[in-house]
Amino acid sequence: MRLVVDWDGTATEVDGLYEVIRAFGDERIYEDTEDRLGELTLNDVIEIEVATVTAPLPEVVAWVLENVRLRAGFLELARRHRPLVVSSSFHELIGPVVEREGLSLEICANRLDARPDGWRAHFREGVTCEECSETCKRSDVAGLDGFVYVGDGVSDNCVALAASRVFARDGLARYLEARGVAFEAFEDFHDVMRAL
Repeated sequence: MRLVVDWDGTATEVDGLYEVIRAFGDERIYEDTEDRLGELTLNDVIEIEVATVTAPLPEVVAWVLENVRLRAGFLELARRHRPLVVSSSFHELIGPVVEREGLSLEICANRLDARPDGWRAHFREGVTCEECSETCKRSDVAGLDGFVYVGDGVSDNCVALAASRVFARDGLARYLEARGVAFEAFEDFHDVMRAL
């Protein structure tokens, strides 16, 4: 059964995209748009937030490499299970961290056009999901015959409902608990590896 893992806040200790927006963009706009999630789609929110970043991509990537760390146990899990990484973030911010760690992983993420007048998000193609009415991560797992999902936040809600088994923390755990959906709580990837 394929292992599928979210990136920001799951594979990593912190939400790297949020930290990039906080360090290089407009945190006030981030807070305002996060409060409008539901009224706006997740892609709308991300598009608005990243547009506040005007720093050159190499500068931001250098900052990411210095500040974004993998959650304990992820490196070992990735070497053993080679998970599919699905993220609402961007290849340009994920790939350098994966390379830094000497990993070769399949990544489904969005793309950036890091323009000096504000970054532009280029969202990966996907069909509008019948369950959540957004282009969610379910498109990334279409065709998988059963999968184990590991996630932490709102972008993981819909895809987690389609998984055969779910490891959840933080917002995803609260969401699944409120819906009465079974999941296994985890603190780090040592917990996930022991359970697998």
